[in-house]
Amino acid sequence: QVQLVESGGGLVQAGGSLRLSCAASGRTFRRSAMGWFRQAPGKEREFVAAIRWSGGSTYYADSVKGRFAISTDNAKNTVYLQMISLKPEDTAVYYCAASGLGGAPVSPADYDYWGQGTQVTVSS
Repeated sequence: QVQLVESGGGLVQAGGSLRLSCAASGRTFRRSAMGWFRQAPGKEREFVAAIRWSGGSTYYADSVKGRFAISTDNAKNTVYLQMISLKPEDTAVYYCAASGLGGAPVSPADYDYWGQGTQVTVSS
């Protein structure tokens, strides 16, 4: 089992920044990649970013490229999502997830462990 706990969400004005954290515990050595997804009210959960624990390959949704950065602290089993130049359309619940698959894990179906989510609200 893998436990994921997100933190760092909140209310920010457009143009502002936030850093989300996801602390992983449990059998993390079996998970090869970590991802961030988001879900706005009435919309489907969408991919935001992903990173591999080994090698650090990263993947981003087009909508966040250049504004969001995913990183890891392997010693702390923690994944971060640094978000800058936030827009009102970035408002959503953000979820951290763990995947055991190879390749580019960009679909929710690629992940088998999920955190509880953290709310990010960007005001205009």
